[in-house]
Amino acid sequence: MKRPIVIGLGNPDRGDDAVGPVIARILRSHAAHRYDVVHAVGEATEILALLEGREDATLIDACVSGARVGTIHRIDLQVEGAPDKHGAISSHGFGLAQAIGLARALDVLPKRCLVYAIEAQSFEQGATMTPAVAEATNRLVGQILTQ
Repeated sequence: MKRPIVIGLGNPDRGDDAVGPVIARILRSHAAHRYDVVHAVGEATEILALLEGREDATLIDACVSGARVGTIHRIDLQVEGAPDKHGAISSHGFGLAQAIGLARALDVLPKRCLVYAIEAQSFEQGATMTPAVAEATNRLVGQILTQ
């Protein structure tokens, strides 16, 4: 059986879209003994390949849903549907939603599969994370490390 996986989705050079890669980097240095930790750009086939054969997966991404910037959304995919394909829960909404839909259809969705999405504001090339998103990033790392 494969170890639990944490997949940080996003582009580290696009402001708040860096939350997934930043969290993946931190978890690699603090929890590599517990998880396989990877950074992915958010393409459906890439995500599907990473989920294959896993019993436990956590996906982390930036999102824009209209909530307060820095809000952490937690979606248990065994209870709820896929993130909105129009990007309301993930900045990679279509790729992530498509991957989750395919994983369900192929019966390969991990038994435990969580999506954490941090409400973002800035996606400009070369920008840094906004302060509220950076603070939420630290809170989410703490939550994951204490699970």
